[in-house]
Amino acid sequence: MKTILLTGFEPFGGEQINPSWEAVKRFNAIKVDGYTIVIAQLSCTFMQAGNELEQLIEQYQPSIVLNIGQAAGRNTISIEKVAINWIDARIPDNNGNQPVDATIISGVPDGYFSNLPLKGIMGRLNASGIPCSISYTAGTFVCNYVFYRLMHKINRENLAITGGFIHIPLLPNQAVNNLTQPSMSLETVVQGINLILQEIIQPSEYVPTSSGTIC
Repeated sequence: MKTILLTGFEPFGGEQINPSWEAVKRFNAIKVDGYTIVIAQLSCTFMQAGNELEQLIEQYQPSIVLNIGQAAGRNTISIEKVAINWIDARIPDNNGNQPVDATIISGVPDGYFSNLPLKGIMGRLNASGIPCSISYTAGTFVCNYVFYRLMHKINRENLAITGGFIHIPLLPNQAVNNLTQPSMSLETVVQGINLILQEIIQPSEYVPTSSGTIC
């Protein structure tokens, strides 16, 4: 049976929870259109998270890999377009590491594009009433690091994997202490991930009515 690898992150930056892992937990051992979903929590640390992801790919040989991460300040489910070979950490990771102006891997491409059906995903979610946009910046912290490691492995080893990174907003109970931060309910996020998987497995003809991009 084909496998989907779905990952979230442990909490970081003083938070008690990470919405990416709260959402991913809902998919434990679920089957979707003939695929079995395997879930995993990644460390919010640079080298460790990348190594964990590569080990999971080797172990499960997935056909689809979706990395989910938290993006405070965003008000949509954001489908990331490009991973860059760069780290510039605003805060330390969970091991206290804070690289500044550093490459992820030396001597390899500066960036990779996701191979997810981005426009189809955005169109399907927006048509279902779930705010979704395409983002052209996954940041320069651990999320982008993991995204880059994923796409580098896919491209370097010519793997038959559809993969990419999804950023989600804070949950309401995270935003309640800072009402300037947008949030999205866990139920809406889970529904959105379900629709993303459906679009990857069975691409639709959804066409977005606007560019819906985040710079």
